Amino acid sequence: MASQPIAADSPMTYRSSPTAAQAFAEWMKEHGHELPVHTQRWDVSNSALYRDDTWQPIFAEMRAQAPVNKVTGTPYGDFWNVTTVETIQHVESQPEIYSSSWRYGGITITEPPSDMAPEELEERRLPMFIAMDRPEHTGQRRTVSEGFTPSEVAKMEAEIRARTQGVLDSLPWGEQFDWVDKVSIELTTGMLAILFGFPWQDRRLLTFWSDWAGDVELSFARELAETRWQIFTEMATYFKGLWMDRMGKPPSRDLISMMIHSDAMNHMSPQEFMGNLILLIVGGNDTTRNTMSGIVHALDKFPDQRALFEADPSVITNGVQECIRYVTPLAHMRRTAIQDADLFGQQVKAGDKVLLWYISGNRDESVFPNADKLDLTRENARRHVAFGYGIHRCVGARLAELQLRVLMEEMHERRMRVNLTGKVERTRNNFVHGHTRMEVTLSKF
Repeated sequence: MASQPIAADSPMTYRSSPTAAQAFAEWMKEHGHELPVHTQRWDVSNSALYRDDTWQPIFAEMRAQAPVNKVTGTPYGDFWNVTTVETIQHVESQPEIYSSSWRYGGITITEPPSDMAPEELEERRLPMFIAMDRPEHTGQRRTVSEGFTPSEVAKMEAEIRARTQGVLDSLPWGEQFDWVDKVSIELTTGMLAILFGFPWQDRRLLTFWSDWAGDVELSFARELAETRWQIFTEMATYFKGLWMDRMGKPPSRDLISMMIHSDAMNHMSPQEFMGNLILLIVGGNDTTRNTMSGIVHALDKFPDQRALFEADPSVITNGVQECIRYVTPLAHMRRTAIQDADLFGQQVKAGDKVLLWYISGNRDESVFPNADKLDLTRENARRHVAFGYGIHRCVGARLAELQLRVLMEEMHERRMRVNLTGKVERTRNNFVHGHTRMEVTLSKF
């Protein structure tokens, strides 16, 4: 495995390969036959649906026939599908009934292995504020949200624009390259490095850690479980070094300093520290990165909308919201019922797993007419649920919107048309939804 040092004065090294996708692909060569089989049409936990981009008609059936429905006996156990804007927002508005807490299962569809020893399970639980209920959630979220207020985000625009200009100006014209690697990853990883005050030369470690954290399919590859935990441990060790370096120093605007100077977060357990790092890295990396790639894919797929974007840059601000809706970079969030409840006529029992399929809500025809089509002028594009709803709405939503707006503005400024000309590969993942590769060639419009 490749590795790199944390800093020039530190002897410790941190692996940076293989990626989670590469490791899983290698595992599949020998163990692919061991993967559990998805046999039910409405079992939308099947990651192949997202890799192959064939999920749309299945969710459309559910929205039309049973917006709230239960599937049983899946590889992820039994769970409820919640598929429309109304039903998703209903669940999210009742956190006292539908818990996000890690104590009940957290925010993803996965469950810990049934044969894991209790002491190991306890050690490897990773609390994070998105996977907490009130009041615990409130103080930690408030700490982090100070870095994403409208005034703080506005201060970042000049730097975001300068970095975006630099990345776009470095791209080759008339020569095929991977947009995911050269643009989407580079821009979002750079933004994360700035937010954390992370050493710039090591910024790609953030992408590496994010991918290992967000790939829920890895839960089926027990042989990789130890590798994943070692990688998380290395991540925590790296950040602990940054934490120790900033202790005792005056407060600054980076997220680590905010945690240090917060009563709600400066006494976190090692597991809680690791969990919140994973949350901030995945939230700040995968979501924006996949939307940056999805914008390019969508504009290529809908030439009428690309023509509109090229002719009239005034559509960009609203178009950002529409692209987020259309792409939906996180497919689902999980809740767990902590009491019996009636959910639109369905009887949910305490302990039931409830899946909020944002990817379906954002194609809800009752809210978004012609929902499978990109429409940069869509009047209600802001009603999308890609950032969630209620107390757990994405804390970095404004920053993500700013990054995407600046990217589209700078593409337009350069009269940059991005044409899909080679391989397009999607994530094999029912949680993080996006592209792992997108070969493109630039031309002028």
